[in-house]
Amino acid sequence: METHNLTVVREFILMGITDRPELQAPLFTLFLLIYGVSLVGNFGMVILTTVDSRLQTPMYFLLRHLALTDLGYSTVVGPKMLANFVVDQNKISYNFCAAQLAFFLFFIGSELFILSAMSYDRYVAICNPLLYTAIMSQRVCWALVATPYLYNMFVSLLVTVKMFTLSFCGYNVINHFFCDCIPLLPLLCSDTREIELIIVVLAAFDLISSLLLVLVSYLLILLAILRMKSAEGRSKAFSTCGSHLTVVTVFYGTLIFIYVQPKSSHSNDMDKLSSLFYTLIIPMLNPLIYSLRNKDVKYALQRIWKRISNVFF
Repeated sequence: METHNLTVVREFILMGITDRPELQAPLFTLFLLIYGVSLVGNFGMVILTTVDSRLQTPMYFLLRHLALTDLGYSTVVGPKMLANFVVDQNKISYNFCAAQLAFFLFFIGSELFILSAMSYDRYVAICNPLLYTAIMSQRVCWALVATPYLYNMFVSLLVTVKMFTLSFCGYNVINHFFCDCIPLLPLLCSDTREIELIIVVLAAFDLISSLLLVLVSYLLILLAILRMKSAEGRSKAFSTCGSHLTVVTVFYGTLIFIYVQPKSSHSNDMDKLSSLFYTLIIPMLNPLIYSLRNKDVKYALQRIWKRISNVFF
């Protein structure tokens, strides 16, 4: 019977964010604008931190990879979500659904640990400024991003393969706007206790371990700031960390709300709203919060604009 069930589901139908016809057009316009800003902002940040010689520092190296992960999971989710507003039934093939889940888990998990690496970078910059260049060497920077990439490649493949080797029932409607773990679980005919345990354990480990690194880094930063005698130095240190703390709070808060809670307490509407925050809103805000308010980036943009102007005008 399980083998038969596996052959039944060849595609899924994504229900999307809302089924109210009067909201389709305004929501499509809104989310298209948000995704467009996210695409331009993050792709622009990747290019800017790559070509500008004055942005070749550990902080901007990590920002570049943050932009890549933002670009990754927003692109994995965004276009398919937008399609739901313009078609009667937003279908997604069995294999494409599995691929979407795998890439989403890879990028979202990588961002968790890149945010932790950025916290460590700020700790070194504030607490050990004289040794900053030596500690945050190129080798260390690459280790801080390569390790999360390799680990999350393993996690995403483990969860995806484990889930999609189980039997799906004939009902193929996913009450979400993309293929995520939680909305797929009710469609399984097989015993889901093992895959649920794997998801909860891995989600809890990723969230707790990465958040612990952030909290320890900022505790040490706070102690260093309190020891500063200069009010100007304290103000500069707080302003350096404020943007990162804001994004960390929103990002971790939404993930904890969705993944680390009992199955019985899940609300589809709240899960969709929370998912919108970290799949579309946060990737749009990150380039603005981290970079466009930064003087170095502003000057870099001005230099690039002058070069373009000199070429074409």
